[in-house]
Amino acid sequence: MNILSIAIKEMKQDFRDRRTILFMLCFPIVLMIILGLALTNAFSSEVSVGEIKVVVKDATGGGPLSEAFAGFAKEVGKMGVAFEPLKPGMNGREEVENNRYVDYVELTNQGISLYGSSQDAIESNIVQGMLASFTDKYNAAAAVARIEPAKTEMVLAGGGNDYIRELSVDSNRTPGSIDYYALAMTVMVGMWAAMGAGKLIQGEVLRGTAVRLVTAPIRKSEIFTGKLLGGIVTNILCVIVIILFSKYVFKAYWGHHMGIVMIVLISEIILAMSFGLAGSYLLKGAASRGIISLVVQLLSFFGGAYFPIGDDSGEGVMGFLVNLSPIRWANHGLTQVIYANNVSAAWPVLGLNIGFAVLFLGVSIFVMRRREGL
Repeated sequence: MNILSIAIKEMKQDFRDRRTILFMLCFPIVLMIILGLALTNAFSSEVSVGEIKVVVKDATGGGPLSEAFAGFAKEVGKMGVAFEPLKPGMNGREEVENNRYVDYVELTNQGISLYGSSQDAIESNIVQGMLASFTDKYNAAAAVARIEPAKTEMVLAGGGNDYIRELSVDSNRTPGSIDYYALAMTVMVGMWAAMGAGKLIQGEVLRGTAVRLVTAPIRKSEIFTGKLLGGIVTNILCVIVIILFSKYVFKAYWGHHMGIVMIVLISEIILAMSFGLAGSYLLKGAASRGIISLVVQLLSFFGGAYFPIGDDSGEGVMGFLVNLSPIRWANHGLTQVIYANNVSAAWPVLGLNIGFAVLFLGVSIFVMRRREGL
């Protein structure tokens, strides 16, 4: 009962503090709007491709491959891919290297060779996909010709769309700027719990109420547990408000596994509270809150709260700092859960958060027991 009373007291005290509401709710929502709108183009997946020019050398001397390729070139020409014959005196590879053509294609009796441009990788991949589709269709027609020649034309028939292979992630399941920052700000607010935890005990010392608590008929373990529980619930409520606001006001996408998402966020809040408590015990004085705040902001920065950080963030010191951030773990794991329906990606994050939380709580309890007061 004492634990519950202390927890409720902590929650009331937090929500009476206007700075808590402003900092934990208003600031991340405003930041979500600013960054989400300012960086909309950075999350756009649309790429515009103009006319694609390909130079072709036909060394077959005329034959089935040459005829089939001519029909193929005519069809895809309607879609903006122009196959132009190699003129005498021209070198196909040099034309590609000088960026006058996207690709160079050679037709021989042994098959088709493609020399692509590294400068226009997207266009080159489009041509490569079309040629691969044409090659499959031509090989199928050749096999049919050996058995039933009359059906060869039927195999080769079809429009230019038959030569396009589309492999893509559903665009409705890739995060836009608002989606990204809705998740990033929510995870960041979860980590901000460390700053509140840093003053749970020291706040009582500074107000001069720590002695009264110790002399009261309440065990130190009850005080510790009640304060920790109150702080966790307060931060969970703040996170829920941000999720609901982003989902129903900004229309951010949170997927179909909100239970798993909340479990990961709660584990992050527990980790943050444990870290803040351990920091307040190990770093004495008012300077401890400044140090905890600095560490949390650095974790937010390297964890991708303010701008996206890809998997190729590098090795060495930068890669170490990025992978050290719990915000990075949570962002990466929850993105897999929300957009790829990969629920298993949440379990490593959950394990890391709870593991480090137990470690920090153990340090806090050990130091508290060695003290006479809180």
